[in-house]
Amino acid sequence: MSVKLAPTLTLANGVEIPQLGLGTWPMNDAEASQAVATALELGYRLIDTAENYENERGVGEGIRNASIPRDQVFVTTKFNRQWHSFDGAREACEASLQRLGLDYIDLLLIHWPNPDQDRFVEAFLGLMNLLDKGLVRAIGTSNFKPAHLQRLLDLGLAPHLNQIQLDPYHRRDDLIALHQQQGIQTQAWRPLGCGGDMLNDPVITGIAAQRQRTTAQIVLRWAMQQGIAAAPKSANPQRMAENLNLFDFELSTEEMAALDQLGRDDPDMLDADNFGH
Repeated sequence: MSVKLAPTLTLANGVEIPQLGLGTWPMNDAEASQAVATALELGYRLIDTAENYENERGVGEGIRNASIPRDQVFVTTKFNRQWHSFDGAREACEASLQRLGLDYIDLLLIHWPNPDQDRFVEAFLGLMNLLDKGLVRAIGTSNFKPAHLQRLLDLGLAPHLNQIQLDPYHRRDDLIALHQQQGIQTQAWRPLGCGGDMLNDPVITGIAAQRQRTTAQIVLRWAMQQGIAAAPKSANPQRMAENLNLFDFELSTEEMAALDQLGRDDPDMLDADNFGH
C-alpha cells in the first residue's frame, strides 16, 4: 500500500522535520504503542512524546513494531525542570534514550522554561553539548515566550524549534514574528484546540462544509499554509488518516483571513512564566 507523506521543513541546522506528526499526550504506554505503530503505517513520520507524558516506552515499542526503518522516523521528546543544568540535560537525554530504546533522538526540547529556577540557559548549553556529541540531531524549546527566547538570543544561542500552544483561537503572533526573524521553526501543540469547542466554531464548520473536509483538516491546513509544523493527537486510525490528508488542497486568502480573525484572549491558557514541570 502506497502512503502519502507529509512534506518536510528544514531547520536552521539543515535537519529536515516532517511538517505534520502524531502527538501522544495523554496516551499511556499501551495506547501509545498501538497508536504509533498504526500512525507510521499510515504515513506519519514524526512522533512527539515527552518525559512528562510517561509514555516514551510505549512510543519506542510502537516504532519497533512498525515496518518503517528507524532512520525514516523523526522522534521528538522533552525533559522536565529537574534536569535544567548542563549535566542534567545529558542525564535527561540518556534516560529518554533508554526508555525509548533508541540510540539517538531527532529533536530534544526543554519542555517549559521554568523561569522561577532560572536555569534554562544552562539546560540549553547542555542541549548544544548533546548535539555536538551526536546524541540528538536538533535541539529546541517548548512553551518559551519572547522574553525567554530573548535571553538565549542575547547570548548568541538559538533553538532550532519552539513548540507552543497555537491554533486559530490562540494566534501567538508575537512569537511567530520572533521565530521568523530568528530562523526558529514554529511547531504547534494541541493544534486542534481543547475539548472540541473550537472545532464547532461556525466559521470553521462553514469552511469545512463548503470544502467537504473535516473541521480538523481545515484548522490543520491553516497552520500548514503558514509554514507551521504541528503534532495533533489521535488514537483513532480514521482520524489519523484524515489529519494527514491535508496536502491536496489550499485554503483561499479569504478563508485564511476568516480563520485569522478568530484569535481571542484566553484567561485559562497556561502561562510559561508561572507554570511548568
